[in-house]
Amino acid sequence: MAPSPAADPRVLAHVDMDAYYVEVELLTQPELRGRKIIVAADSGRSVVLSASYEARVDGVRSAMPLSRARQASPHAIVLPPHMERYREISRQIMAYFDTITDAVEQLSVDEAFLDLTGSRRRLGGPEQIGQKIRREIREQFGLPATVGIADRKFIAKIASTRAKPDGLLLVPPHRRLEFLHTLPVTAMWGVGAKTAQSLEAFGITTVLQLAQTPEPALRRRFGVTGTALHRLAWGEDARAVQPHRIEKSIGAEETFAQDVADDAVLRAELLRLSHRVAARLRESGVSAQGLSLKLRYSDFETLTRSATLTHPTHSALAIYAKMLALLEKLGERSQSVRLIGIRAERLVDDAGGLQLSFDRTETNWVDAESALDAVAKKFPHVQTAPASLLRARREDPGLGDS
Repeated sequence: MAPSPAADPRVLAHVDMDAYYVEVELLTQPELRGRKIIVAADSGRSVVLSASYEARVDGVRSAMPLSRARQASPHAIVLPPHMERYREISRQIMAYFDTITDAVEQLSVDEAFLDLTGSRRRLGGPEQIGQKIRREIREQFGLPATVGIADRKFIAKIASTRAKPDGLLLVPPHRRLEFLHTLPVTAMWGVGAKTAQSLEAFGITTVLQLAQTPEPALRRRFGVTGTALHRLAWGEDARAVQPHRIEKSIGAEETFAQDVADDAVLRAELLRLSHRVAARLRESGVSAQGLSLKLRYSDFETLTRSATLTHPTHSALAIYAKMLALLEKLGERSQSVRLIGIRAERLVDDAGGLQLSFDRTETNWVDAESALDAVAKKFPHVQTAPASLLRARREDPGLGDS
């Protein structure tokens, strides 16, 4: 039996910037508007970070290998990414969201949930606020944004997906189930390709079919996932917008232009990635309790190794030391390395975390790294890095950020 719709005054919006990286690039290259554009590092091993809607018509998608994207859309223009610019504009957009509501949950650089419940008296009805957000983002930043509005988080996100590009879709509470039950099951949050295949094998291809399938049957077949999907199919989602969400992990990785067998090159790359990850940890005001090393070999076999730290850290020195230890534990490698990466995990807020290290050396390094952060922020065009990395770049002009 379907749950009876309960009165719910919540008004939640999901704001998603359209083809964000592409649109930011078009701010400085407007003559390219309307062209097929791919944002990716211009190398045979990179992947698509973003694609214009014109390129998407050819089948180009984010995370697709650039080599395959070029085959799908041979006339597309490939633009190199400018990650710091994307992050800076994202910070400005999130600050703008704070003028709309004090309940903003940032999901990534280009999307966020906003709880508009308390903003209605000041700013008007849900649709009026949604149009205001789209208009002011366009006026202030020159960028398009799509807004989905509903009384449930996952429905607001589905609504923004259905309204793309540059649109707005409001799903009022009394039309919640009507909206959901017209959708394919692949539109549901948490239903990826494998889950969709499993559901299809069970005879379920639409949200309506999912809702009409008895929950015990779904639970027997799919476990807790079946129960969760059944509840979502009936519009049950009590999750609130969570302001100031701490990232679950922060990482960085490098895909080499040529496979690498030299330990010295791998150690140098680990040092560079350690500084990138540490700087992002400090920028986010968090420290890592765990770290993981990722290696992908020339035959695409991928290994990960993890370690727990004795105390949380945002020190590049501490991260690098642990990465070297994990690399050494792997022993002699039978293949060259195609990709290497670092991920900081189990993050804790620096304001509430205990720094239990008594190592003065690490403290000195953190002070020095923080000073470099300040220099980089004030002078973004000045290159700051350990001397060994600066020497490596001078000796090898092809070595740079991914």
